[in-house]
Amino acid sequence: MLRYEGTIWRPPSEARSLILQATVGCSHNACIFCVSYLDRKFRIRGATGIRQDLNQLPSTLKTHIRRVFLADGDALAMPTEEMLAVLDVLRKELPALERVGTYAYARNLRDKSIDDLTLLRQAGLGIIYLGLETGDEEILRWVRKGVTVRETIGACKKIRKARIPLSLTIILGLGGPERSEWHAIATADALNQIDPEYVGALTLMIPRGTRLYELVQRGEFTPLGPFDVLRELRLLISRTRLSRCVFRTNHASNYLPLRGTLSADRERMIAVIDRVLEDRDEGSLRPSYFRGL
Repeated sequence: MLRYEGTIWRPPSEARSLILQATVGCSHNACIFCVSYLDRKFRIRGATGIRQDLNQLPSTLKTHIRRVFLADGDALAMPTEEMLAVLDVLRKELPALERVGTYAYARNLRDKSIDDLTLLRQAGLGIIYLGLETGDEEILRWVRKGVTVRETIGACKKIRKARIPLSLTIILGLGGPERSEWHAIATADALNQIDPEYVGALTLMIPRGTRLYELVQRGEFTPLGPFDVLRELRLLISRTRLSRCVFRTNHASNYLPLRGTLSADRERMIAVIDRVLEDRDEGSLRPSYFRGL
């Protein structure tokens, strides 16, 4: 069966997908909050690597695979021609294939045109997951994301114009107590400009080995408490004005799982948050040991 290089990370919605490493590691790999790819150097495996992986699978299994997720951190770092070659291999080897998903890093979309992305959609790319993290430029610089909010919004608009479904990730608590309010406001504003199909909110985790962990140990960054995170989440939701966006806080890092369509369910989700904030009952929150990632 398949052998992966390093720990494999995937979105919650790709739990039943076949995961294949089109690239190894992350082409940026400098965010101060991320430990996911620190143990490996970025490289492209491309169509050759994907073909080698699929050759290890029994043909009876391949006939039943409907979804594939292309790891690692940003398979769209590959040139468009190589990504098209990967998608071609997948179509030929997996007759029941319905959708291919991948993570993307906004900087790697600078050289990809809307026409390039349209070709990828037509070849089978069915969803892109991209980390917005925040709409606050100051926070984005501080966490060493390597792109500006404007660049990320521009990359996302390309994806939307190419009609590839887009799922954005935001990180609650990323600005700490000092910038919590502006983080929520600016992030909602960026989401409103992009108008994605999906948004997934994570709550900031601070694993050992990250630069952020060192800052916390030195007292230079203070994480938000559970109820402060929920206040931030409430403000963010209240300021979104999105068309038909499915919003989730179902990631393991979150204190309060929520799901709804922001245009229709905004008030319901706010009411749930308000009840928890009013009661201040930690028993209604996800226990910390369930949040350990």
